[in-house]
Amino acid sequence: MNKKPLAVTLVSAAAVLGMMLGTSCKKENNVVNNDRAVVAGGPSGASGTCGDSTITGVITANITLKSCKIYKLDGLVYVANNAVVTVEPGTVIKGIKGLPAGSGTPGTPGGGLIVTRGAKLIADGTVTDPIIFTSNEAVPQSGDWGGVVLLGKAPTNHAAAVVVEGITGTPPADATYGGPANNVPGDNSGILRYVRIEYAGYELATDNELNGLTLAGVGNGTILDYVEVYKSKDDAFEFFGGTVNASHLLAIDALDDMFDTDNGYSGTISYALGVSDPNRADKSQSNGFESDNNANGDALTPYTHPTYNNITIIGQPNQTAASITTGLPSGTGKYGRAAHLRRNAEFVVNNSIFLGFNYGISLDTQKPATGDNTKTKYDNGTSTLTNNYVHAYLLPFSTEINFASFTAFTPLGTTNKGYTTADPNFNIKLNGPFNATRAINNYIPGTLSPAKAAGAFPTGATTWANGWTVL
Repeated sequence: MNKKPLAVTLVSAAAVLGMMLGTSCKKENNVVNNDRAVVAGGPSGASGTCGDSTITGVITANITLKSCKIYKLDGLVYVANNAVVTVEPGTVIKGIKGLPAGSGTPGTPGGGLIVTRGAKLIADGTVTDPIIFTSNEAVPQSGDWGGVVLLGKAPTNHAAAVVVEGITGTPPADATYGGPANNVPGDNSGILRYVRIEYAGYELATDNELNGLTLAGVGNGTILDYVEVYKSKDDAFEFFGGTVNASHLLAIDALDDMFDTDNGYSGTISYALGVSDPNRADKSQSNGFESDNNANGDALTPYTHPTYNNITIIGQPNQTAASITTGLPSGTGKYGRAAHLRRNAEFVVNNSIFLGFNYGISLDTQKPATGDNTKTKYDNGTSTLTNNYVHAYLLPFSTEINFASFTAFTPLGTTNKGYTTADPNFNIKLNGPFNATRAINNYIPGTLSPAKAAGAFPTGATTWANGWTVL
């Protein structure tokens, strides 16, 4: 492991033991993190057999994190100066818990990893040895630590470089993305493959949050495949501009949105699963998708124009659950829509399944005040909906104005199907999306599913998980 003094501090709890064991200490070892099994093996040995290390500050030289150690992030750790952090399969990285806001203090977000422009994170796990980012707490809770942030050089619709959401004050490294000087669609921020991110996210202030995985200006040279975000305090995945493509994403029990796309994001998200938390909802309303061109719906280019292929979004098992207005943890939490597309955002949604929300695919027409909006861009063919199966307790396809005035619309063509049954799975026929015992197979269409027959979940397609994660 290379390190640069004064740039990053790694304090080993068992350095001598680690050197003695080296690569000879590999063995099977499962660490239990509350109800979540942490599979820990890897080329250097099982997690913890070589001690632990605490990482703080700014990483400015290439380092490799070994599977036989447990690494702890103390505060927000930045990867800067084009450094590359390589993480061995089976490595466990824990965020030390932050301090909650209160009594006039903003609190601190706890441990987190921020990969700045030009730097890379190579976290390339395997089915049998995924890489785990999780809480350092013995009994972890959503929001214990700050999550993972990738900052890139790909296009956004910001007029100038801006500091990524969730960072306040004067950071010790460049935490900006976007701006006309950064226009590299193929920019490469590394690899996240077979990675789990658990109990992350932190609200520094209203509408200023860290997510489970934040992707800001990330280019399509980056590989995102088989990534799960579990129990995030804010969004599971948020894309601020950029061109990165992603596949086999799992957003499980996020407090806010499962997949949030903004500020000119134009990549493709394929084979993603989002499952709503049955026990809590956000004060800003918890959605499957949320998408904006920007906060004001301005006609800024590049427009937010994601393509979603073969997505499955699961809400609540009945209308009573989907209609709460006093949900935990705030006492004001609400569930929103399966897909909230708004503020001049464009979209392509293909072969996808949505069920269990009061409103399915909802196009907000409030912003901008004049000119085209999200709905008119659908009407004129800029945005498209093709072969989607949508259940909603009230309206499968709707327009809205600022969280109110919902009105049904009929999707163009004949390939999209909408249902309003009391049982959200009556027509779509997944294997068991609301079973108390969760399993990947629950979210796959059964033999008699019309969605499966129509190709909304292609027969033989690689699905989200094959042993590397638990729900």
